[in-house]
Amino acid sequence: MAVNLVNVEQVSKVYGTRALLDGVSLGVSEGDRIGVVGRNGDGKTTLIRMLAKLEEADTGRVTHSGGLRLGVLTQHDSLDPQATIRHEVIGDLADHEWAGSAKIRDVLTGLFGGLALPGFEHGLDTVIAPLSGGERRRIALAKLLIAEQDLIVLDEPTNHLDVEGISWLAAHLRARRSALVCVTHDRWFLDQVCTRMWDVQRGSVHEYEGGYSDYVFARAERERIAATEEVKRQNLMRKELAWLRRGAPARTSKPRFRIEAANELIADVPPPRDTSELMKFANARLGKTVFDLEDVTVQAGPKTLLTHLTWQLGPGDRIGLVGVNGAGKTSLLRALADAARSQGEVQPAAGKIVAGKTVKLAYLSQEVAELDKNLRVLEAVQQVRDRVDLGKGREMTAGQLCEQFGFSKEKQWTPVGDLSGGERRRLQILRLLMDEPNVLFLDEPTNDLDIETLTQLEDLLDGWPGSMIVISHDRFFIERTTDRVMALLGDRSLRMLPRGVDEYLERRKRMEEEAVPASAAAAPKAAPAASVSPQAARAAKKELQKVERQLDKMSTRETELHAQIAAHATDFEKVAALDAELRELVAERDELEMRWLELAEDA
Repeated sequence: MAVNLVNVEQVSKVYGTRALLDGVSLGVSEGDRIGVVGRNGDGKTTLIRMLAKLEEADTGRVTHSGGLRLGVLTQHDSLDPQATIRHEVIGDLADHEWAGSAKIRDVLTGLFGGLALPGFEHGLDTVIAPLSGGERRRIALAKLLIAEQDLIVLDEPTNHLDVEGISWLAAHLRARRSALVCVTHDRWFLDQVCTRMWDVQRGSVHEYEGGYSDYVFARAERERIAATEEVKRQNLMRKELAWLRRGAPARTSKPRFRIEAANELIADVPPPRDTSELMKFANARLGKTVFDLEDVTVQAGPKTLLTHLTWQLGPGDRIGLVGVNGAGKTSLLRALADAARSQGEVQPAAGKIVAGKTVKLAYLSQEVAELDKNLRVLEAVQQVRDRVDLGKGREMTAGQLCEQFGFSKEKQWTPVGDLSGGERRRLQILRLLMDEPNVLFLDEPTNDLDIETLTQLEDLLDGWPGSMIVISHDRFFIERTTDRVMALLGDRSLRMLPRGVDEYLERRKRMEEEAVPASAAAAPKAAPAASVSPQAARAAKKELQKVERQLDKMSTRETELHAQIAAHATDFEKVAALDAELRELVAERDELEMRWLELAEDA
């Protein structure tokens, strides 16, 4: 029988006049893998903070089992800015100790792309203070995953990870024995990792068995049976279910919901998109030419990202763009946008980009555009226009579109300055769509959006007639909103992937495997090394074991010296002698570690 790790009993939490959680009772047991979903602001983060005892409940209680080893990734890390990555992630482990740990090697390679941390100027010895929020977050995640825990609590762990990083993290968490509670809007990740779901809604938490796909079915069925008044939300869940059942075969390897019941529930739901109808409408709005690229070179400063690129984005094309960080995804969008806005006057470093004369571009960048903080939400949307034509005879007022994006009538009168990051992101997308573009560039549109808002955006884009390029690390969003996937693999070319993101990951894995023997083959040319005989290898192994024993003794003595220095802090003569011994020990240990590395190579 699974041991209970955490009990949440009749917990309530009120902020101002709003009850985020009202009499919630839950439990986490050994082996649980729980995904937490719900709208932004409904209390997901508050729930897991109280679960981890980082925040107190107003009423009720949270109890942990005795000796619970708990690891928590919050949205704000507690890393020491003056410390190095080595100090925070690996601690006092000597090089031979951490390099000999398969777990540590796996985490460093999975999150940073290699043991040398290629993205950081000084590798493990990089100081944390000047690093970006995304880099710090990956460091905090690595620190957590290297430790041993009974329960891991993660708040948006996929933020700042690319497609490969998210795929690695999902596999890593599946292989761990720790229980897991995870808040994320990444639906593919939820399906891969979780076996239970908590849906936080209006002060309550509804529990569901299974991953995200099972949750969608169960929630749609529950709302149908309850005959709720939220018809719009119910329809969205049914449409999402239709996508899961029809749009992506084998989305879950072993679907646990009843297929017959699911098919019955979505019998009257049309396919997500009528592609041929949208293509006709897009042709009417855009003509034959959208973007034509001929022998184009794209640069970012002195760095060349793409060369000899000949490609065409046609009317109605919906492209998902994936690729390694720094390969040129955003730079390609900027080059296209510059050509369109300048009517062809601004061109790339080489080659030519032709933008159609009828192109009306909307570009959602990763940065949230600054707006007058005193404007109300509705006023910010009406600044663009009062009504919008969404195609296929669909027309909406600014207020109606605000409601579809989760801004209730009351919320529409909130000053922009009082909105959260996710709400500002929603408002930015709203303003773009209100301008009735016929070409959309979306660069990481899912940042800061909750799952419910994502389904609303996807619903809106289903009937949107135009050409679209989406850059996203959210596999589900790419598969849901686009028809083709193209990739930048870091070799200065753009490739079409008939099998989508799965094919991208397979190609990247092959490239990495091919790079290892290539670098090994190149090594002798750079630094020829004498071959090691079997006898020499055995001798190296024997000495290696001796060195490791010496290093262990040194580590113990170093700990003793630190304790003695602390105990004799007022005896300056004694401290000086101990400090001299410590310095000598550290110097000797450094020499031994270098010898260990040499022997390890021979052995």
